[in-house]
Amino acid sequence: MYVKDHDGLRKLIDRVRGADFVALDTEFMRERTYYARLCLIQLATDDVEAIIDPLALDDLSPLLDLLSDTRMTKVFHAGQQDLEILCLMSGEVPAPVFDTQVAATLAGFPTQVGYAALVNDVAGVKLDKADTFTDWSRRPLSDAQLEYALNDVRYLPTVYHELRSRLESEGRLSWLEPDFDRMVDPATYTVVPEEQFRRIKRVSSLKPRQLGVLMKLTAWRELEAQRRDIPRKWVIGDESLLEIARRGPRDRESLARIRGVADKLAKGLYPAVLRAVEDGMAIPHGELPKLERGRRRPLDVDGAVDLMGALVRLRAKEHGVATPLLASRAELEQLAGGEREDTPLLEGWRRSIVGDELLRLLDGDLVLRLDEGRLVIDECAAHAGGRSDAEVGSV
Repeated sequence: MYVKDHDGLRKLIDRVRGADFVALDTEFMRERTYYARLCLIQLATDDVEAIIDPLALDDLSPLLDLLSDTRMTKVFHAGQQDLEILCLMSGEVPAPVFDTQVAATLAGFPTQVGYAALVNDVAGVKLDKADTFTDWSRRPLSDAQLEYALNDVRYLPTVYHELRSRLESEGRLSWLEPDFDRMVDPATYTVVPEEQFRRIKRVSSLKPRQLGVLMKLTAWRELEAQRRDIPRKWVIGDESLLEIARRGPRDRESLARIRGVADKLAKGLYPAVLRAVEDGMAIPHGELPKLERGRRRPLDVDGAVDLMGALVRLRAKEHGVATPLLASRAELEQLAGGEREDTPLLEGWRRSIVGDELLRLLDGDLVLRLDEGRLVIDECAAHAGGRSDAEVGSV
């Protein structure tokens, strides 16, 4: 079903309303704009497959009303950008959600598994990706393009049912709640102009006062890009912003001598840039922005981290969870360095699978050894209290 008029949209929504879930995907263009230009919306349930053409419709309120129904689960694959677009359209994030890419990592698939790979594994269907780089804003769309777009949701219901069934049977469905809660939190999609300086490469090379100037410059650029609906770099590039912050020009001539300014920045914007520089220079010293410095880890944790990594890989394989999802090397380094606060390893399901064991390993209560080529986890002899290694675990 290809919906491109209001009567068709109302009929489609009437057919979908009342379903337990709706699978969704979007096609959009963003190369020449700040805000994503929504070009297609694909949706599917167990009984319905449809494409909505938002370029042919000036009122999507029936769809947005459907997505606001909290009794219906919205299913996506890697859906953060889709949710951002829908949030911008309606002012709220559709909830609740189920993201098959996130869920798949708890069902033994690699982290960030692609939709095509997941469909091939679960549904046994090999998808054609020939139209990946289609300009979805051009009309008319060919039958092949529409088929490609529809395939992006056609198999999502099957994948959703399979993953949900697996995770329910293994008691893991609730493990996804923190991830899905973050996905539907409006703050996830809120851009704070004054925080954009942290995204600039080599920002750590600046002194505190220069950092304050960069904060004002990037905030101004963000708002200017939003106002004109153009990419940030079309206003002025990151490298030029960094150099302006470093030099702190006070007049048009000094500003124009900075590389990338004269040939990229519209002269009518010079006064605004100079005001941003002046504002950055005027920030009181105690209010200057600070960068989050990476934690300095002890120099002798590598051996402990390697040992911990072996335990993590063992438990990840045993539980059918992608190893990087269970514990990253940075998290292991943090734990090995003695930092036990604010780490996912000691929260929720990760703690029950591996976190407590890692603490016992670091505290000397557990040891790892090989038994005929198998990695075995033993109680340390000094703490075993008569228990065998089988009571602790071996794989």
